[in-house]
Amino acid sequence: MKAVRFHTYGEIDVLRVEEVARPVPGPGQVLVAVRAAGIQPGEVMIRKGARHDRWPATFPSGQGSDLAGVVVESGPHVRGVAVGDEVLGFTHGRASHAEFVVVDDVNVIHRPQGLSWDVAGSLYVAGTTAYACVFAVDPGPADTVVVSGAAGGVGSLAVQLARRRGATVIGLAGERNHVWLEDRGVVPVAYGPGVAERIRQAAGRDVDAFIDTFGDGYVELAVELGVRPERINTIRDWRAAAEVGARTYGEGSAASAVVIGELARLAARGELEVPISRGYPLEQVRDAFRELEQGHTHGKIVLRP
Repeated sequence: MKAVRFHTYGEIDVLRVEEVARPVPGPGQVLVAVRAAGIQPGEVMIRKGARHDRWPATFPSGQGSDLAGVVVESGPHVRGVAVGDEVLGFTHGRASHAEFVVVDDVNVIHRPQGLSWDVAGSLYVAGTTAYACVFAVDPGPADTVVVSGAAGGVGSLAVQLARRRGATVIGLAGERNHVWLEDRGVVPVAYGPGVAERIRQAAGRDVDAFIDTFGDGYVELAVELGVRPERINTIRDWRAAAEVGARTYGEGSAASAVVIGELARLAARGELEVPISRGYPLEQVRDAFRELEQGHTHGKIVLRP
């Protein structure tokens, strides 16, 4: 089978699509023929070695957590899924950017009717991260929440989940994404110089919570706006969070089939939009990450093995 591999830390050109042995499911595992698998900014940092202390790679390394596909083989003692089932879920084995992947049965759910393969295959990391971010700052109808990177993979879901709680949401994004945010009840604000004053004008009151999906000074901005540290959550700037006492809830804080199931049902019913920027064949994995690393993607990019 074909799978994405890299044999050393580095830039995009270290990514290869190689022929490897098809994995065999063990007890409590299933083999899934992958139809779609999302790609993540965190995978860029791992590939470059920038997160070696936190998430070291063992070479040759695969990559990929998100997945959706069809169960084609089952190991012993599997419960809840069977050969032929259409599923979505995740693996912690850095292995879903491939034609086939072995997954623990507790980490997959059945694909709801009406949920596209692209959305199903890109829901785990972005969805559970957004869920954890919103849980961390606990917005309610009386709150005003700011979300940085509001049109990105995580941010586009976080703004919707915060709105579902009744909060007033201010989304920081480039102007080309302002109409999309407005259509979902979010107040768009352009990032860049002067953003603090623009946020104050848009809010018309104090800001209660801040979700940072981008890094690059937004934790400090939240403090400048008067947000209490326990209501600031960042998924990118752990150093700043440690300095001010902010939270760092991310994907790992909500990594469960229960959470994915809730998000998948919302998406299937049209109550949560998961924007798909573009899909690439597995062989074009370098092109997919080249687009991702430009930093202006609206929603998710997926690989289609």
